[in-house]
Order: sequence, then structure tokens, then C-alpha cells
Amino acid sequence: MVTKGAWSVRTRLTLIAVTVAALSGLVLSLVATLSLYGLAGSYRAQEITNAALETINLTVREQLPAALPQGALDGVQVLDPAGHVLSSTPNLRGKPRMAVFVPPPGNVSADRQVCDSPEFPGRCMVVVAFQVHRPGGDWIIYAADDIVPWYVHPGLFAVIVGTSLALVLLAGVGAYQTVNRALAPVDAIRSELAEITATDLGRRVPVPPAAGEIKELAVTINQTLDRLEAAAEQQRRFASDASHDLRSPLTAMRAQVEEALHYPEDTDWKAKAGEMLSSLDRLQAIVSDLLMLARLDSGAPMARQPIDLGELCREEMDHRRRRVEIVCDAEPGVVVQGSRLRLARSLTNLLDNAERHAASRVVVTVAARGDTAVVEVLDDGAGIAHDQWEVVFRRFTRLDASRNKDAGGTGLGLPIAREVAEAHGGTLVIEESERGARFVLRLPLSR
Repeated sequence: MVTKGAWSVRTRLTLIAVTVAALSGLVLSLVATLSLYGLAGSYRAQEITNAALETINLTVREQLPAALPQGALDGVQVLDPAGHVLSSTPNLRGKPRMAVFVPPPGNVSADRQVCDSPEFPGRCMVVVAFQVHRPGGDWIIYAADDIVPWYVHPGLFAVIVGTSLALVLLAGVGAYQTVNRALAPVDAIRSELAEITATDLGRRVPVPPAAGEIKELAVTINQTLDRLEAAAEQQRRFASDASHDLRSPLTAMRAQVEEALHYPEDTDWKAKAGEMLSSLDRLQAIVSDLLMLARLDSGAPMARQPIDLGELCREEMDHRRRRVEIVCDAEPGVVVQGSRLRLARSLTNLLDNAERHAASRVVVTVAARGDTAVVEVLDDGAGIAHDQWEVVFRRFTRLDASRNKDAGGTGLGLPIAREVAEAHGGTLVIEESERGARFVLRLPLSR
């Protein structure tokens, strides 16, 4: 069974146009036929009246012949006051009166439709009775002619129906051609999009020159393809970088195991286990960061609650081992709405980064500035070159100085911290400082 959903847009719009045209043609045909039927009926009544008036004139002048001229009517009869047929058209000679009704009192004429009468077998006739006042009594004149059929005339009806069908056909063809031309750019976009998704995300669909919905569709598709290409490229780089960073600890562990198996007698198994645990810690850190990024990328909703950033900073100070001095200078009552776990992770990542690069001291400042909560993490290390300020927020990016100083980083801490900030409607940037690197986290204050 063919359902509506299985029909194409061309078919549906063409069917709608044909249906509307057919209904309009039907209504117009009915109106035209009824109008012509009324006109033809009026004309037929006028013919009958004119023929009857001629006969009345002959009757009044007493010049009535025994046989009336046939004329345009099918039959005329003249009856005396006694009801005898005194005169008639040749086709009714010798036949009884064609009707028995007479005009009602106060009227000079009346009409009836008579079907299958003895005078006109198998036919329906309009019979008009006229009453003529004479000194000896009232005379009755009957005039009869065929009724006008509902279609008025076969040829005329065929013209009306043929015209309506031609209009329906023209409407269908015109609608199909119009829709076909309108959808031609859509077909080109669909064809190009199919090739793009199958072959090269770098290509774009054609944009029609004329402004309109189809041009907006093409522009939107190209924008979507831009984002898709960027996402695919980011995913490719992410997979490449992730595989490289995961391979390093796995390779180290494999080398340690193979070395221990080759020289079991000379192996310090306790030391070897410590080395492998260090590699496992690095592997676990990478996997943990990858899982966090996957949750952030998914855009899954997070539970939000009021969080005092000053208290969060002090709690982090109490829980961490410090390689350098860390100072937390926090104003009271700096409260934001967000996920405590994710904001704590963001602050931890910033502190880990600062501690790895600090010479002796890290200062964390928490303050409210207008409607914004500001968290600054400042270290007294060598700092970051201005042209690298955005580079450090790319995934798996570790600057050469960072790699030489500490090979334990995953290159995901700062990207995670920035994405957590953006997920909370905030920002994380690097700003100018006299010494070291100054990371500034801004979040909207809780109202």
C-alpha cells in the first residue's frame, strides 16, 4: 500500500494543485451549466410565450384557422369554453387535449411539466396554458415544447467539460514544472552532499545566487559541514595524540617487563614494580583525563549547586602534597552555581600546572568583581611566551620546556580546565604578569 509519506514532494504538490484545479473546474462547470440552464429555460419560455401570443391574436381577431402553423414549438392547441379542440398544429390534429390544468383564478397563464403523455410519448414537455376571455366564455390555449435538459446542449456541455479538463491538465503540468524548477537546487545540494559525506568533507554544496529559503538551507548545510570537518579533524588529531601518549607508558612498561624476564636473577623486583607503578600512574592519569574530556564533549547536563570558591580553594590546599609554597588569598562569600567535582578538578589542574613550573611559590587569589567571580593562579616560574598562550589549551599539547622539566603531564589538564569553565558559562585565559604564568578563571556569580 502506498502511504502519503512514500510520495515525493513533487508528487504531493502536483496532486494538491490538480485537486484544487479539479474542484475549481467542477464548481465553475456547475455554475456555468446552471447559469446557461437558467438562460436557456428563460429563452424557451419566451419562445413558447411568443408562439402562444400569435395564436391568441388570431383567436381574438376571430381569424383562427383549423390548422395552426407548426412554427418552432412542438405543439399548440386551442380549446373552446366546452373543452373541445378547435384548432391545433398538424402533429396534434385529431388528438385530445394535451393537458387538463387551467390557469388559477386571477392569472392568465400557468405551466406544468408533463412526461410521457399520449401526445408526446417518451418525452418530457413544458406545457403552458393561457386563458383568453371571450363573450361566450374563456378559451384555453396550450403550447408545448421540450424541456431544457440540465446540460442545456450536448455540444455546449462537452465544451465546458473539455475546458475544465484542459485547465486541470495545465494546472498539473504547470505545478509539476514549477516544483521541479524550485527543487532543482535542492537536488543539486542533495547530490553534492551525498558525495561529500562519502568522499571529502572539504567540499561544500553549491549556494544558489538568488536569496530565499534554499539559499539559507545551502548556507546552513555548509556551516554544518564546516563544523563537521573541524570536529572530524579534531577527532583525528585527538585519536592520534591519545594513541601516542598511551603508547609511551605502555612501551615503557613492556620494556621493563622484558628486561626483567631476560635477566631475572639481576632484577630488583621491588624497584621494577615501583617503575611499573609510575608508568601505570601515568597511564591511569591519561585515561582519567580522556574520560573527563569525553563527558565534557558529550554535553551531558550536570548537577549544579552553590559553591564557595574560597572554601573550595582552601579544601584543595589541605588535601594536596606541596612541592612548593602555595598561598590561597580568598575573599569570603564568592559563590557560584556549578558542579563541585568539575570545578575542583579544574582548580586542581591549574594548581598542578603551576606547581610543575613554579620556582618556589604559587599564589591563588579568589575575588568578586562586579557580577563575576575571578580565580587567579600565579606561579613564579619562567612563564609562557605570548604566542603560546592559546597553544597550551590544545589537547595533548605540552611545550618543550614542560616536557624537559616534567614528563609526567598528560597535556590534557589545561584543556579540561578551560572546558569546565566554558561549561559553567565562564572563561579561562592567560594574562600578563611581571613574572611566571598567570591563569585567570572567570565565572558568573550566583544570584
